Amino acid sequence: MTHHVRDKEAGTAPEASADIDVPDRDVPPRKGEVREFLGLALAAGAGALFVVRPEFYAAGVHILATQAAALVH
Repeated sequence: MTHHVRDKEAGTAPEASADIDVPDRDVPPRKGEVREFLGLALAAGAGALFVVRPEFYAAGVHILATQAAALVH
């Protein structure tokens, strides 16, 4: 998963690291964790489906190519 890192401000003590609370340095809560998880689950499921049933992948490519060709004409 993706993690955000806080940069040190100039003038802070050398021992002040990201895991120590520094005044006026609040990190807003992350809002995309659920979407990130769902995206990873979708990608993992598509990868597993490609390995188990490759004909579904070929059919999906055919459908996308057909729709793209229909948009051109």
